[in-house]
Amino acid sequence: MLDALLFTKTPKLFTSLYPECLWRVDTKEKVLYLTFDDGPIPEVTPFVLDELKKYKAKATFFCIGKNVEENSAIFKRIIKEGHSIGNHTQNHMSGWGHKNKDYFANIEQCKSVLAGHGAPASNLFRPPYGRLTPSQYKNLKLKYRIVMWDVISFDFDLKTRRSSVLKRVLKYGEPGSIIVFHDSLKAKKRMEFALPKVLAHFSAKGFKFEKL
Repeated sequence: MLDALLFTKTPKLFTSLYPECLWRVDTKEKVLYLTFDDGPIPEVTPFVLDELKKYKAKATFFCIGKNVEENSAIFKRIIKEGHSIGNHTQNHMSGWGHKNKDYFANIEQCKSVLAGHGAPASNLFRPPYGRLTPSQYKNLKLKYRIVMWDVISFDFDLKTRRSSVLKRVLKYGEPGSIIVFHDSLKAKKRMEFALPKVLAHFSAKGFKFEKL
């Protein structure tokens, strides 16, 4: 199976394989949907929240359950400031290479953690790495709104220059785009360079940033 992370702009092949996933929002309005995977962590997530607040921007945070347990105060700040929450598994588990039973249990564990730490009810789920087997997709789509993306920044890639991360998002972002950043240590340097400039660039063009 092809890996969605190989592409900056998600090709139609993936959307046709998993048509009931949310890849982008169908709109002509100047709206972008920023998403942040892998947090919350104290070294990165507060910076993201501070930058979003400067532009009155809302976003969606796909959280790892383990990080929520370890950083409850930051998680509660995400909720308090009006952002939406999604499930990103308890331990950043890839759907590939794991038995369905174990994978689904990991997702449900994260769901319980999110609820136990005050998250509003949500059926948003993003698979780590964008990796799902057909049988996992068939099962999960019955319970969750599986959120993918149409633009990925590659801020997680240690070999990618921070200027390239910025250029990708500026080039491919368009009305309705779901854009992936990461509030993780691996992505920190590149995300912290690109995010403020993305917010400033698109805000100057009249775009709004909304949550899913």
